[in-house]
Amino acid sequence: MSRHGDISSSADTVGVCVFQYPMPRLHTTEEVFENAKKICDIVKGVKTGLPGMDLIVFPEYSTMGIMYDRQEMFDTACQIPGDLTDMFGAACKEAGVWGVFSLTGEQHEEHPKKNPYNTLVLINDQGEIVQKYRKILPWTPVEGWSPGSTTFVSEGPKGMKVSMIICDDGNYPEIWRDCAMKGAELIIRPQGYMYPAKDQQVQVSKTMAWCNQVYVAVANASGFDGVYTYFGHSAIIGADGRTLGECGTEDNGIQYAQLSISQIRDARANDQSQNQLFKLTHRGYTGVYANGDGDKGVAECPFDFYKTWVTNPKLAQEMSETVTRRTIGVACCPVAGIPPPNTEEEDELLELTNELNLE
Repeated sequence: MSRHGDISSSADTVGVCVFQYPMPRLHTTEEVFENAKKICDIVKGVKTGLPGMDLIVFPEYSTMGIMYDRQEMFDTACQIPGDLTDMFGAACKEAGVWGVFSLTGEQHEEHPKKNPYNTLVLINDQGEIVQKYRKILPWTPVEGWSPGSTTFVSEGPKGMKVSMIICDDGNYPEIWRDCAMKGAELIIRPQGYMYPAKDQQVQVSKTMAWCNQVYVAVANASGFDGVYTYFGHSAIIGADGRTLGECGTEDNGIQYAQLSISQIRDARANDQSQNQLFKLTHRGYTGVYANGDGDKGVAECPFDFYKTWVTNPKLAQEMSETVTRRTIGVACCPVAGIPPPNTEEEDELLELTNELNLE
């Protein structure tokens, strides 16, 4: 079974640690490398205290901090693979553990013409990069990262299937389901989440674990970086949505749990009434079978929005704008770097919305 409270792991369990690193405030490449060395020392130190640890996860922004200065963001952006990933790889190999590390940012292919990516790397116990994930849904309007385009699933420690998402990604049910349907058994969510959204973020990770029959490892930042206060509450969550272990708001907090490989595979194969992954694509199989229409249920997607999004993305965008707004800027609360809305466009949208409500 999956369990919490010991320092061990077994052939059937993956020992996962989330490390609640205080958000650094850095400005130069030299400072970034000094901070990365601290993270490498933590990898090796924590392995000493948790001999069963197979995987350690650090928060979003833990390596570089948030570069509030645009030029500093470009100056410190790195290449992957590169010197930073080499450092992390060496630490993982020396300690004999896997690690998830944040790189904010990774140079764009058209660097410095285009903004960097917000990237995670999963490094194995031989020091090799196994997965590189770029944040698909940057925290707009504040984050200016170039968005990534897809999720990945990789074979992780002891064969457990692992996906990674980042912070605001986790507010979209679609990304969790995408990872789970690709086979992820553990979804790792490093985040640099700040107040006031603590309650919502703690809740969403638990809910998505339950809805997708997946383990979730959340590593969040703590502390104050001069702009935001980060609420911590890093956690490891079971595939039934119940928390195995959760930090408070402390700096350098640790949670550690053993996640059973056989247990999650058994649940996905044999659970019935709450087997969301199976039931979604076998809709109503009980009634369909009783009707004499086969034993597979209904496979077709019933959701009009998703059909439209796949076949006509621009129309899906218009559907979204009809129930929200047409401009990225909001007149009542300007955000630096975002253009103000066009008043005529807003008036047209309001008129269209009123017409739709009257129909």
